Amino acid sequence: MDSYDLIISNVRVVRPGTDAVTEADIAVSGGVIARVAPGLTSGASTSAARVFDGRGLLAFPGAVDAHQHWGIYNPLAEDTRTESMACAQGGVTTSLTYMRTGQYYMNRGGSYAEVFPQVLAAADGRSYVDYAFHLAPMQASHIDEIPSLIGEHGVTSFKIFMFYGSHGLHGRSADQSSFLMIPPGERYDLAHFEFVMRGIQRARERYPRYADSISLSLHCETAEIMTAYTRLVEQDPSLTGLAAYSASRPAHSEGLAVAIASYLAHETGLPNINLLHLSSAKALEAAMLMAKAFPNINFRREVTIGHLLADYDTADGIGGKVNPPLRGRDDVERLWEHLQAGDIDWVVSDHACCKEATKFGEDRDDVFAAKSGFGGTEYLLPGLVGEGRSRGLSLRRIAELTARNPAQRYGLAAKGDIAEGFDADIALVDPDRSWVVDPADSFSAQEYTPLRGHEIGASVMATFVRGQQVYGDGKILGDPAGRYLRRPTPGHE
Repeated sequence: MDSYDLIISNVRVVRPGTDAVTEADIAVSGGVIARVAPGLTSGASTSAARVFDGRGLLAFPGAVDAHQHWGIYNPLAEDTRTESMACAQGGVTTSLTYMRTGQYYMNRGGSYAEVFPQVLAAADGRSYVDYAFHLAPMQASHIDEIPSLIGEHGVTSFKIFMFYGSHGLHGRSADQSSFLMIPPGERYDLAHFEFVMRGIQRARERYPRYADSISLSLHCETAEIMTAYTRLVEQDPSLTGLAAYSASRPAHSEGLAVAIASYLAHETGLPNINLLHLSSAKALEAAMLMAKAFPNINFRREVTIGHLLADYDTADGIGGKVNPPLRGRDDVERLWEHLQAGDIDWVVSDHACCKEATKFGEDRDDVFAAKSGFGGTEYLLPGLVGEGRSRGLSLRRIAELTARNPAQRYGLAAKGDIAEGFDADIALVDPDRSWVVDPADSFSAQEYTPLRGHEIGASVMATFVRGQQVYGDGKILGDPAGRYLRRPTPGHE
């Protein structure tokens, strides 16, 4: 007799790589998918410690939200708990969260040999979903630490914030020395970015077995352009709110930064480049041009669910301030066109929980006084299923955009599919159950959302992480059992 820990019965299985949606049961043993086949619960030759009736729901691979920011505005230990609950609520079973030295996050400078163990300790035992970290080399000594971060801690993805060197995080130019917390005399500039790329490429050569999983992600905006346009916008009384913020960080600033980053990757021979949260037609235009110009670079292109579902007119107030900004409706439609054309590799939330007391300045209508970023991981999978299906996006493509593609790029070989040998990370989705966003319903600690009042066309009904149900019936279930993932993780058998 075949005996399993769990059988999720009576579901319609959505997989990347195939348009077929098959009616089946999913058997789980030891946190891993052991079998996917119909009728596993109907015969006497099969038993399970628990049978969960999927009631004909769609079974998606658990989403791999490859862009989050735990701990940016709240203590990391606190964020790990509450924001991983929001992940589970939205069918996200793996969070990849960005971390750096400097103000915010751990609020300290220094070596990653000192800082990263503190990061791991703060998150340990508090997450409801599996998680890993991307790290940003902020100072010259961090470049020398890249091999040890890979070899000792399994960190294989790194980040550059291209505008940090001479533009304020929240939209006003400022002295960056105290913000960056880098050693005296160092600069966070194009030369540093080049040397980071060279350091990552040396690490790829040092670890050839891991090379495909080692990559660099870039936040592409150009500080000098934004500084100049911010001054112009602040002098123009006709521009207010999120539209003003978009104008202060114009789309061609993104496009120019994409071009610079791409040429530097070509110059340094670093092939694995991820262009993050592209928000505009011009950013995508530049990204597609660079892919043609540099076929030796293995580009990946990312957009966020926030930039797909909201524009600066439909978002609920300046709580929608984010970098890069929410754009106008024309840009939103262009993002969807690129998504449908296959030009986008994955969709993320860019989740950054910022409570109301932190988010807004004394003048709640002053967009430049507000902090940048907002949460939204709980809307990632249901939002893409609901809006994507209405636009003709296939279920297969949604599984690829939210699970398989980021899992493959970031060295998570056991994530991203519903097949034998993969981790039993599963989100059960009702594609026809719509709901209206109310931030009070979210498990995130954030008290607002720019999507307030937005209708989401699908609902996550249950979430399983390695076969353990962590969400169902509108509740978080059990204790935090998420694991830190050293990458590249072992592949499925």
